[in-house]
Amino acid sequence: MTVPRPRPAQPATDATTLRLGYGTNGFANHRLDDALAVIADLGYDGVALTLDHDHLDPFLPGLTRRIAAVGRRLEALGLGLVIETGARYLLDPWHKHAPTLLHDDPTRRIEFLRRAVRIGADLGAEAVSFWAGVRPATVSPQCAWDRLVAGCASVVDAADSAGVTLGFEPEPGMLVESITDWRRLHAALGAPARFGITLDIGHCRCLEPWPVPQCVAEVADHLVNVQIDDMRRGVHEHLEFGTGEIDFPPVLAALAEAGYRGLVAVELPRDSHAAPAVAARSIEFLRSAAATASAGRTDGGVPAGALCSASTDAPDPDTIRRME
Repeated sequence: MTVPRPRPAQPATDATTLRLGYGTNGFANHRLDDALAVIADLGYDGVALTLDHDHLDPFLPGLTRRIAAVGRRLEALGLGLVIETGARYLLDPWHKHAPTLLHDDPTRRIEFLRRAVRIGADLGAEAVSFWAGVRPATVSPQCAWDRLVAGCASVVDAADSAGVTLGFEPEPGMLVESITDWRRLHAALGAPARFGITLDIGHCRCLEPWPVPQCVAEVADHLVNVQIDDMRRGVHEHLEFGTGEIDFPPVLAALAEAGYRGLVAVELPRDSHAAPAVAARSIEFLRSAAATASAGRTDGGVPAGALCSASTDAPDPDTIRRME
């Protein structure tokens, strides 16, 4: 079963044509059907679905039937889809995100990612997103890297067989935490066509050496999934828009200039307690920022792009305060 997803016929021509989505990890207190309905009712174009114990758990019985039900729901609501795999305790009730591809036994992680690829294929997902994980203290850097490359190669094989696009996300504090790290991994895998990048806009502000709009330009040729949130330099904490340090009109203009046509999905995993209100504020903020970007100016009348992140020197990774 493959459910067709609505996609624009042409790449984005300006920021107002960007397709906005919302992550279900920000609706953890809602039933999935209810979360999808709220997201659609607010006017979002799609959803970033985190496979988790409460949202299409891939390890429970009846997976084929449940996938079909979600597909019908997405189709009825007209929502595009990306699959996210950042569930915290789905695989191990005691250890967050464990096991990763870097652990001594990554079998359950690899099986999870293969199931995510299957679900993505069945639902016509635009991308399936995943990340490296934090290197265990008992694993050497070289061993961790070798494990990561081997694990990713296995997932790439599954994605190639299923016709699914992968978006690998650099994540602060993980073995692959920057665009430069992603490039190294991409090369180590032989530059597979289906191995793209998931770019979290907040992470760019947190640790990348370039202004945030330049980060978009740096990966434009490989960009398959975008997560968006506010953030401060050196602090890995996903913030509501307007409470961090990112100037968003230039970022949205950069995405449009890159011709990015996938979802730009709000990533606020710690705001489920107020999900409908946060999602409503978020779409209004992004629509306003997109209108400003398309008008070629910022709120203060400064040309779009002029208010890039002020600090472009990368912080020492050991000093980054991690909230995830």
